Amino acid sequence: MNDHKVKAAQMAVDLIPNQAIVGLGSGSTASIFIDLLAKKAHEEAMDITCVATSGQTQQLALGFGLKVVDIDAVDRIDVTVDGADEVDPDLNGIKGGGAALLFEKIVAMNSQKNIWVVDSSKRHPRLGSYKLPVEVVKFGVHHVYNYLKEQDLKPVYRQQEDGNYLTTDSGNYIIDIDISQVDDLPKLANELKALTGVVEHGLFIQVCDVLLVGNTGEAIYRKG
Repeated sequence: MNDHKVKAAQMAVDLIPNQAIVGLGSGSTASIFIDLLAKKAHEEAMDITCVATSGQTQQLALGFGLKVVDIDAVDRIDVTVDGADEVDPDLNGIKGGGAALLFEKIVAMNSQKNIWVVDSSKRHPRLGSYKLPVEVVKFGVHHVYNYLKEQDLKPVYRQQEDGNYLTTDSGNYIIDIDISQVDDLPKLANELKALTGVVEHGLFIQVCDVLLVGNTGEAIYRKG
C-alpha cells in the first residue's frame, strides 16, 4: 500500500466529525480513506452515513461495514472525500479517470465541503497533462466525437481491455480529450455542458475546498 496515499487518507479521516453524512469518492486513495474511515467509525462508535459516487465504491464501503444510502435519501452531504487525476494551483482539477465523473460531480456539487486527497505528482502548474473525460450518451455519440475532433481536442473513445467501449455506471460512453492547448477552461467547461449529447465532463472548477497532499503533509485551502 502506498504510504503517501495512506497519509493523505488518514489526514482526511481526521477531519471527519461524528454524525456526519460523508460522500465517498472513487479511486485508490479514496478506497484507502474508506477503509480507514470504517475502522475509526467502528472503534469510536461514530454515527456516520455515507453516499457513494460509484457502484464499486458502494460495494467497498458496505464490505467495510459502513452505512451507505442513496443520495436522494439525505437532505445534505456534510463533506465529500475524493481523489483527483490532476490539480492546478487554484485547486481546479480533472477527475474521471475511473469513469465515475457524473456521480462524483453530483455528490460534490451537493456537498458543503469537498476534500481531495492526492500526492504531489497530481499537482501541475496548469491542467492538461491528463486527458479530460467527457461522458456522452450513446445515441448520436459519433456526432459529438466529430465535433470534438473539429475543435482539435483530439478525442479518443475510452475502451475496455476487450476493445469494447467502456460504459459508465449510468450507461454512457466516455470520450477523452486533450485540453493541453486550452487556456480558458471555464469557457470550455460551459461549452461542453451546452453540447447536446454531453452528460458531464471531468473539469471540476472551484469545487475543491481542501487539498491534502500525502507525501508532503500539506493541507491547502482554496482561496476565497
